Amino acid sequence: MKDDMSKALYERAQRVTPGGVNSPVRAMRGVRDYPLFAERGEGALLYDADGNAYIDLLNSWGPLILGHGHPAVVEAIREQAGRALTFGLASRLEVELAELVTAAMPAVDEVRFVSSGTEATMSAIRLARAYTGRDVVVKFAGCYHGHVDALLARAGSGAALSALPVSPGVPHKAAEDTVVLPYNDLFAVEDLMRQRGGEIACVIVEPIAANMGVVPPKPGYLEGIRRATAAAGVLLIFDEVITGFRVSLGGAQEAFSIQPDLTCLGKVLGGGLPVGAYGGRREIMERIAPQGDVYQAGTLSGSPLAMAAGLAQLRILQQTAGAYRRLHAVAEALGAAMREASRAADVLTTVQVSHGLLTCFFAPGPIEDQEQAARTDARRYRAFWQAMAAHGVLFAPAANEAVFPSLALKDEHVEQITAALPQAFRAARDAVR
Repeated sequence: MKDDMSKALYERAQRVTPGGVNSPVRAMRGVRDYPLFAERGEGALLYDADGNAYIDLLNSWGPLILGHGHPAVVEAIREQAGRALTFGLASRLEVELAELVTAAMPAVDEVRFVSSGTEATMSAIRLARAYTGRDVVVKFAGCYHGHVDALLARAGSGAALSALPVSPGVPHKAAEDTVVLPYNDLFAVEDLMRQRGGEIACVIVEPIAANMGVVPPKPGYLEGIRRATAAAGVLLIFDEVITGFRVSLGGAQEAFSIQPDLTCLGKVLGGGLPVGAYGGRREIMERIAPQGDVYQAGTLSGSPLAMAAGLAQLRILQQTAGAYRRLHAVAEALGAAMREASRAADVLTTVQVSHGLLTCFFAPGPIEDQEQAARTDARRYRAFWQAMAAHGVLFAPAANEAVFPSLALKDEHVEQITAALPQAFRAARDAVR
């Protein structure tokens, strides 16, 4: 595998960009000594700056559900670019995509487009605080909701105590109204609602946790959160930036038949272009300016390029019979192959698959929360990743991340991935001997 160009680009990037990258995980320090620099994508394949080809299981962290460069999505972007790149004004495309979103998600009566998932969660929390007249926000350890100050928090010394900042530059005051609970612990939620329900504006949760690796909710967990928050007058926010339109057309809320009060979206919604959105019940959303008094704005919100790309992608997903069955089947097939290959290599793993998302933890399972997910063996994952990359398969460049299959994956791609797994797990086994 050639890497001279990636190495040279990294040396140049370090002189002009902090750490040589524009998002920390791209540094790839958990799996190699310098970043892989991507050059182009085509269908299921990604090509790096050195011309190496990989079957892409990252797919830009999820949004490329159709794979790279789907002709209909590319044509929609090209056609819109010929009209205008941006308006800074309302456009027909915003209306059409909003109609599609609200039709797909019964919990969303109205939706406001923004430019990122972080902006969506930040705005949803501001709205929840205004609507309820309360300040406290509850999140779960291991769930990531963007780099909002109040959400860059870790648990304090007690389950119901204020959280602590996880990054320099985040004031303690920004986190003091955040409570962090363990994921999949319904008792902790119910107990907190009994103790402090009158102070809490919202509970924000990934309905399928996918930022500590794929950790599905226990049976009854999400339903229990919905009951407890409703009883306390607390808004429930589903962060579906990853799951929205990826696990099903109606997102995780459709898959689990649960209606949150507010929903945050991103990634798939823009067909690969920068986008975010938040939406919910009409009576809540009408508090947003200009109809209401909660201020939120953005010059590039509802970017016509992102709206066009999102419309093209979501219409294909609407019209493609069995699209989600295919995604789920591919994830299950890859998961089964990983279990078999790791057993044959005598490597302890826990492969978790949920609604087309999967993670192979190098740790005993089941993995139900952040503490258990953190036990994955990063040294073994590094060896596994490198062996798979050498065979032309790109996994996420960090141990606790998800695999995102695309509809561009053909049977021959799955066969190539499966054929590479035995050697990769043997490399993982030998890495710590």
